[in-house]
Amino acid sequence: MKRTVLALFVVVGVFGISGAAVAAFSVIAGVADPTAGVATAGSWQGAQEPMTLRILAYNIHHGAGNDEVLNLERIAELIRSLDPDLVALQEVDNRTERTGGVAQAARLGELTGMGSVFGKFMDYQGGEYGMALLSRLAYENPTNHVLPEGPEPRSSMAIRVQLQNGEELIFAGVHFYRTAEERMAQAHRLLDVLGTEEVPVILAGDFNSTPDSAVMAFIDESFEIPDKGDDHFTFRSDRPDREIDFIVYRPADRFTVVELRVIDEPVASDHRPVLLVLEIR
Repeated sequence: MKRTVLALFVVVGVFGISGAAVAAFSVIAGVADPTAGVATAGSWQGAQEPMTLRILAYNIHHGAGNDEVLNLERIAELIRSLDPDLVALQEVDNRTERTGGVAQAARLGELTGMGSVFGKFMDYQGGEYGMALLSRLAYENPTNHVLPEGPEPRSSMAIRVQLQNGEELIFAGVHFYRTAEERMAQAHRLLDVLGTEEVPVILAGDFNSTPDSAVMAFIDESFEIPDKGDDHFTFRSDRPDREIDFIVYRPADRFTVVELRVIDEPVASDHRPVLLVLEIR
């Protein structure tokens, strides 16, 4: 499949409500109130066309920076500064000992004024370890899709996002692991699960696979993988030398990439965040 010139991520619909109310609707492990995900208006431009969407992918390393400081507020400040509509987060703790018993997805939702859902991979240190999605737009049906296991269990948290024009799309987080064979099995399972969706689909996160890998070649058969340009390395953040974080989407004719940036943040996490601004056609 032909690659576009930039990189993509996810979507969501918008309603007016306070950040505190959003936090009350936060979801843990895919169990949601049907009204969850309602949040304050972000980058939507009312009834104007075309619609644009700001998408962020970030492996946050459970809030522990390269300076060995655990600082979730620093992660939230970076997210707020980029003003995303949708965020896919990897390496997220839920009430574990190492992160002080904090429900990190819910806390980041509170700090950013966005709806939050947590997708559990496994039990860990008295709590849980997994991924999270944040949304400034309305969503429903949070589902934690179980993927083939390796040394650590893996899943993909997905939500159905309501766009302002009444249309929908699926936004799903990715954190494949560990060997090439295990990642390929996880990719096959995820694409099988999402293959029946008739609405557009956006995958975002840490694929733990480089652009020339068999895993990304397989993804490329059914998704567009936008090109980040010259500054494309996403790991490690303090000395980046490889590209393993992506935003991919389908179908190609529903989206135009407006902007794509790998954010130069060398301290807050061991990964660099990826920001995509997307026009919906």
